[in-house]
Amino acid sequence: MTGSEVPPAFRLAYVPGVTPAKWVRIWHERLPDVPLTLTQVPPAQAADLLRGLDADAGFVRLPIDRTDLSAIPLYTEATVVVVPKDHLLAAADEVTAADLAEEVVLHPFDDTLGWERPPGLPALERPAATADAVELVAAGVGLLVVPQSLARLHHRRDLTYRPLTDAPGSQVALSWREDTTTDLVEEFIGIVRGRTVNSTRGRGPTPPQPKGRRAEAAGGAAGRNPRGGAQKGAAKGGGKAAGKAGGRGGTPRNTPKGAPKGAKRGKPRRP
Repeated sequence: MTGSEVPPAFRLAYVPGVTPAKWVRIWHERLPDVPLTLTQVPPAQAADLLRGLDADAGFVRLPIDRTDLSAIPLYTEATVVVVPKDHLLAAADEVTAADLAEEVVLHPFDDTLGWERPPGLPALERPAATADAVELVAAGVGLLVVPQSLARLHHRRDLTYRPLTDAPGSQVALSWREDTTTDLVEEFIGIVRGRTVNSTRGRGPTPPQPKGRRAEAAGGAAGRNPRGGAQKGAAKGGGKAAGKAGGRGGTPRNTPKGAPKGAKRGKPRRP
């Protein structure tokens, strides 16, 4: 890469309440040469952002309009009710929808919980966003039901929250445009799913050694005696060759014809 070339960046969007820090850290460890940019987006705009290719992938809250989009559900958050600290419900360990029947429950326009019918009494006006609804809870206007991560995100000292046991959960998913599943998108999917760096879909840390080098290494190892001497096979081969050359007690092969044969052993003849 020359100095004028800019490395490709991976653009990741996420809705409020989702914390992508863990996956971003793994990304920087595995792909330090590829920048990753983060963009927080309102839940209602997340799907259009991905369809318009203004982000390569994004963490969204289901359900969304999945036209042209792929999505992998990751986890489901518990739902809680946000109340003032001095409210009667703050004394309970957990709450049910029936406990909210006589309470004004705010229902902001960016609510992502799949209610068939929201609990409690409706407010005169719907807040524009969750942040606005939290301010109204602090002012004593009503209560608010949200995913637990949003209650933590908008934490105030004068407010608290309790689990709402029979409310729908908030499912978080990783989504991207299905016709643009690039190599970088595959890399991030692998990170989110917990694939290791040695996964077949990931980048291998070290390329395999060429066969030629492996063969040379094997050949060199075969030609060496671990004790520093010649191999037994070579010594045996040399012995067999010498035995054939010398014959079995007879005349060597290189003896010229007509040469006297060796005298027989025995007593000498008397004259």
